Amino acid sequence: MSKLMVEDGTHIQAPAERIWKILTDSAYIQQYMFGCVAESDWKPGSPLLWKGAADGHLHVKGRVVAIEPWSRLEYTVIGADMKLADVPENYLTIACKIEDRRDGTANLNLSMGDFNAVGEGKGRYEEAIAGGGWAPMLKKIKELAEEK
Repeated sequence: MSKLMVEDGTHIQAPAERIWKILTDSAYIQQYMFGCVAESDWKPGSPLLWKGAADGHLHVKGRVVAIEPWSRLEYTVIGADMKLADVPENYLTIACKIEDRRDGTANLNLSMGDFNAVGEGKGRYEEAIAGGGWAPMLKKIKELAEEK
């Protein structure tokens, strides 16, 4: 069975360092991640918690898998309120890859999956697609990165 992924990308008129800041700084994260801030020390193996900026409610949790500043961030996620067992097999992996074009611009590619390998994967995939996949977040990340 092939992997079931949600993938998208965009070209951004900003350097990789600026995009990286937007992906890892909670002041920016809450602007594109549904009002959530990310709590982490951004080191491999460390927890990554997405909490409501207004109420502190834990919405999503996971762990940092890999981090290469200005080029790659990979982490796992599971909805904190889901009725799934909190086991590694139910966590999805999100990969953020920044391709620095060395002309002051960069490509940002995001992927999430494999939905075929997790509990309730088909429903979770359909929910992600129904929300527009990565498109709404990519649009906001691009806007934030390109602000002067």
